[in-house]
Amino acid sequence: MSKNFAHQLVEKLEELGVKRIYGLVGDSLNPVSDAVAESNIEWVHVRNEEAAAFAAGAESLVTGELAVCAGSCGPGNLHLIQGLYDSHRNSGKVLAIASHIPSLQIGSEFFQETHPEQIFAECSGYCEMIHTADQGARVLHNAIQSTMGGRGVSVIVLPGDVASLEAADEPIGQSVIARGDNRRVFPDPSEAAALVEAINEADTVTLFCGAGCIGAREEVFALAEKIKAPVGHSFGGKMHIQYDNPYDVGMSGLLGYGACYDAMMESDLLILLGTDFPYNDWLPDANVAQVDVNPAVIGRRTKISVPVVGDVKSTIENILPHLEEKKSRKFLDKMLKRHAKALEWVIEAYGGGKAAKATPIHPEYAAKLIDELAADDAVFTVDTGMCNVWAARYITPNGKRDELASFRHGTMANALPQAIGAQSANRDRQVVTFSGDGGLSMLLSELVTVKQHDLPIKMMVFNNSTLGMVKLEMMVAGLKEFQTTHDDVNYADVASALGIKSYRVEDPKKLEKTLKEAFNHDGPVLVDIVTDGNALSLPPDIKLEMVEGFTESAVRTVMAGGIGNMVDLARANLRNIGGAAFIENPFK
Repeated sequence: MSKNFAHQLVEKLEELGVKRIYGLVGDSLNPVSDAVAESNIEWVHVRNEEAAAFAAGAESLVTGELAVCAGSCGPGNLHLIQGLYDSHRNSGKVLAIASHIPSLQIGSEFFQETHPEQIFAECSGYCEMIHTADQGARVLHNAIQSTMGGRGVSVIVLPGDVASLEAADEPIGQSVIARGDNRRVFPDPSEAAALVEAINEADTVTLFCGAGCIGAREEVFALAEKIKAPVGHSFGGKMHIQYDNPYDVGMSGLLGYGACYDAMMESDLLILLGTDFPYNDWLPDANVAQVDVNPAVIGRRTKISVPVVGDVKSTIENILPHLEEKKSRKFLDKMLKRHAKALEWVIEAYGGGKAAKATPIHPEYAAKLIDELAADDAVFTVDTGMCNVWAARYITPNGKRDELASFRHGTMANALPQAIGAQSANRDRQVVTFSGDGGLSMLLSELVTVKQHDLPIKMMVFNNSTLGMVKLEMMVAGLKEFQTTHDDVNYADVASALGIKSYRVEDPKKLEKTLKEAFNHDGPVLVDIVTDGNALSLPPDIKLEMVEGFTESAVRTVMAGGIGNMVDLARANLRNIGGAAFIENPFK
């Protein structure tokens, strides 16, 4: 019996090493799911296709390999869109199979008819409808090549009747997929020369690093050492550039802390390295250079005087021999001291002492304990909102840990489905969520997925019955708080009802013991931590005049509290320059 196109598609995915497909079976997708049932590919049965796309994106990001999600016609594949936007903006290597109504009915306002090839165009680098089996083999190759080549999500739109057509022997569909994982983009000589000139002319330089610095850590530090530059980072660059960084001045933006903002604003030249940091309010508008492998992002956030198209590693290798070594460390040491001053005084207030006894539980204290007890190679998935703040400040990078978040799309409800993808990819690696109660409740049904597939995810719920980041946004805008709080929900009871091991913690004295038990549990576990809904990362001694109007400066002050183990790095860097180990509270 000859095989149909759906079997040809699944065989191609198997050939490429795909181990699982995330989705919901049914309707026009049935020919594909039937082919999967006869293959070695696992079908991960999610409860909402949105979670399927999040999970596929997470699997791709932690493995570097192709990941696949699928949705049936109309409403089924429409649910994919939120997770596909996130996966696309996070540069996941994701293939989405969007099945479609019978091809004869397209254009007739048939039951469940949509136009997926139009709907998914903005959240993909490649999106095409398949009309015939032989054309389908070509489209499948093009889609996989596009996403594996780094163009983000690919979507194939597949009517159910076309999926059932006899497969065609199409040579293009048999092409080997080119990956180009280690490709280099060397800068144009004139652009590199302009950057060298700008650095040599500047007395003080600051480096601000994003996710584009992956693989260029040593080069960044070599550059910082030669030109005596403080090194800050974005949220996306944190895990790659912060650990053991002798030039560390923290993070900028609403999640920021330390001296990063000051270093960026006070230096003669700021160099943006591999970052498309979107918040122009936290960027200077003069004397800024930008290095990025993607020329489309250069200059779209602030005025760029020195643009360089190239990957960070190749660009620094190219310019480093031509730079004049700066002799003075005065600016660097000043910023290291200021960074330590900004961090040191909040330890007692946020991570220990009274904070360890406060009820409701301080979320900073909970985050600090989770960070200390989690595995050295854990994968953390982080919900958007205040969980971003706790993760940005308390998850300690070490070169082995990974962190997944909705870095660029900024959607709620990403942490749990991303954890499903990360844990499905490797059941032996610890996966920990920083779940907000708002994010968890939005896709609460995925607890059923966790239970059904027995995924040993450690789900940490920061349950404050508040949309904390929204509350802060209202305060910043000078608006009255509205609809940001709700009645308490016991998520431990919900998880327990589904057969998931669960704990609810309201007493801070019991938190550490409970977390240890949770991390030692072999299967899935949920810890419902009842935290303070008024903890919006406010420093303990904030004065009314500091927040009146919530100017940009006040917002930076409000977001200055709590930094976990990062103070250890700041202390070490201070010792290296002979600075004081303790500097008093700057707000007193």
